[in-house]
Amino acid sequence: MSNFRRDPLKGTWVITENQRIRQPREFLIDRQQITMRLCPFCPGQESKTPVEVFALRPDNTAANKPGWQVRVVPNKFPLLRIEGELNPQATGLYQSMRGIGAHEVIIETPDHQRSLAQLDLAETTSVLQAYRARLLDLRQDSRFRYLQVFKNHGIEAGAPLPHAHSQLMAVPITPPVIRNELNSCREHFRSTGNCLICDLLAQEIADGKRVVFNDGRFLVLAPYASCFPFELRLFPLQHNHDFALQNDRELTDCARALQDMLRRLYRLLQDPPYNFILHTSPPIQPHVGKPDYWETLARDYHWHIELVPRLSRIAGFEWGSGFFINPLPPESAAHFLRDTDPNLSF
Repeated sequence: MSNFRRDPLKGTWVITENQRIRQPREFLIDRQQITMRLCPFCPGQESKTPVEVFALRPDNTAANKPGWQVRVVPNKFPLLRIEGELNPQATGLYQSMRGIGAHEVIIETPDHQRSLAQLDLAETTSVLQAYRARLLDLRQDSRFRYLQVFKNHGIEAGAPLPHAHSQLMAVPITPPVIRNELNSCREHFRSTGNCLICDLLAQEIADGKRVVFNDGRFLVLAPYASCFPFELRLFPLQHNHDFALQNDRELTDCARALQDMLRRLYRLLQDPPYNFILHTSPPIQPHVGKPDYWETLARDYHWHIELVPRLSRIAGFEWGSGFFINPLPPESAAHFLRDTDPNLSF
């Protein structure tokens, strides 16, 4: 019989099917392939993008020229723009403000043919260093309430270009998903004195059925209330609320866990399309009338990465009810992924 499962971090419920154990081959999809005559993210095409705002250049090559390892540029067609004021307005019950924010692209490698799963440890660490650098820079703008790093891999996951890249958006409103997490973590801390995610990780390690990777520094697991087949979350085991505070050694440890997660998925599901999202602390800013609003944030929140392979569609029941239906129990997903060798050469 199927069962309802609640996610204590998000406060959402999922219906998990378990009438029969499906095999990974049942979730393979035919990937759409994009061929490009000219890719604006490739070396030599730097003039096809806006001027870079950050780059890692091992040979100290000139800005906006070839020689970079990771390159960050403003999105050429940004959803939000950094120039201007918010100018909030209200019309009866409706509220609006101008589309002020930031929208950047992190080009992860100069090699058009390689995905993030195929980069080596040093290259993956460099991508995370670029995330950190841009978060630290953009959080200085007091207009921004949240900075969202995310990656769309594959056209089915929303990536219009095949060249490996991530994106960063800064927004003037705390997103509802993050607000729910912050509230859940704060309520748990106030009632127990503990970090909710630290407590969840201890329970998952003791149980073991949903753990995919654990090297003593980072842990990857299939969440108890997974919304989608092979959904995964990556956590630092040492409590930390803010990804941008990670030092280089910690970013290398994170890159190792991220590599392991991506390569297991690559092998088991034949390079599936996916989205991953970095959930980290918002910039700490004063709230009018709430002087203690951020008082426990460093102790109650715990940054992490969430990854969702795009293997199934959301239909009417999900949209109408808010309940997701997961046809593969996370215990089975974790079992299949643990049995997959992440170290095979590409």
